[in-house]
Amino acid sequence: MAQSLDEQVMTVERALGERMIESALLVVRAWMNELGEENKYEETHASIRERYNALFSIWLTSDDEANDELLDELTGETYQLVDAVYADIRLHRGLSPDMHGFNPELPQSVMNYFANCAKMRDEDLEWFRDIVQEGRRTETALIAIDALSHNLREMFSIDNFLSLIDAMSASKEIISDQAIVNVLLLLVHYDVRIDFFPQIQDAFMAAVTDMGDDGERVFQVLCAAVELLTTPDKIEQEYLKGLFPLVPQTWVYEVLVEGSPTREKALTHSYVTSGFLEMMWVHPEVAEQVFVNRLRKGKGEARDYIRYAHCLMLKGDRLMAFENYKQARQMFSSVKDFYALFRPDRGTLVEHGIPLEQVYLIEDQLFRIDD
Repeated sequence: MAQSLDEQVMTVERALGERMIESALLVVRAWMNELGEENKYEETHASIRERYNALFSIWLTSDDEANDELLDELTGETYQLVDAVYADIRLHRGLSPDMHGFNPELPQSVMNYFANCAKMRDEDLEWFRDIVQEGRRTETALIAIDALSHNLREMFSIDNFLSLIDAMSASKEIISDQAIVNVLLLLVHYDVRIDFFPQIQDAFMAAVTDMGDDGERVFQVLCAAVELLTTPDKIEQEYLKGLFPLVPQTWVYEVLVEGSPTREKALTHSYVTSGFLEMMWVHPEVAEQVFVNRLRKGKGEARDYIRYAHCLMLKGDRLMAFENYKQARQMFSSVKDFYALFRPDRGTLVEHGIPLEQVYLIEDQLFRIDD
């Protein structure tokens, strides 16, 4: 059964994430065949394949480090070919409208164009830069930034990405912050491929440097974005909830956070406060304070007592940990409901140094508490 377009895109992303160029070129070949014999990508496709095969022949007999650099360059070129052909395929199938402009006076027209246009013109990107930098039409600028970000999630474009990064320097803070949020999300979204586009990395680093605060403002925007994950759009909510846990494994995390214990703890606080618990296990002392504050304000639920107890276990306070596990257990009508919350964390506790025998001992004692 033939793959859907979405499945083909995922195949390409996985392949190029591992620099498996031939596998990606097979998908591109199928798209080019669909576009017809007169498509404009034949020469580029043939050139990449020829150079890739030549590089492989060299690799068989040589350990030169330059081979790895050439492979990276070819991977970047393949990504750009994929993006260009993909945009044409979307137009060919009617998935993206064939757009040739917009009405800058109508917010709906601006949103529709920048969110859906597969082939954006240079003059439109110039308009985007002007509206963002002039700061007079704030609502229109915010709409254009959000729309361009959605466009980039569907159709990666170096020029569009660079335009969005430029918007980080907008003089109006609300516009700048919106651009920063969207750039950060896209850097996480495209983390696997971002290493192959140094011009994007360089532009982001330059934008951060120009702020003159060692990235503090961008970092604070990242924390705020995590804490204010309250969008009512279910699809958007699910997308963001899938994206934010990836941040600690990404390039942008290395740039803004890694190596700074203060920022690591601050971001952990934002994550735990918002319900993202992956980082709780890295900095349990930060997570502990979040749960303590929640319990002191009388807002704690059973899961808060359990997670607070986890933090106590990790720092060796078994007595207080058990008291909080017990408090949580007493909030359930049955031990089965309690274990449904407790047991998924059993393996993580063990991974972070709690002997399995201690976990079993706690479970056994909690089982004895009367329903």
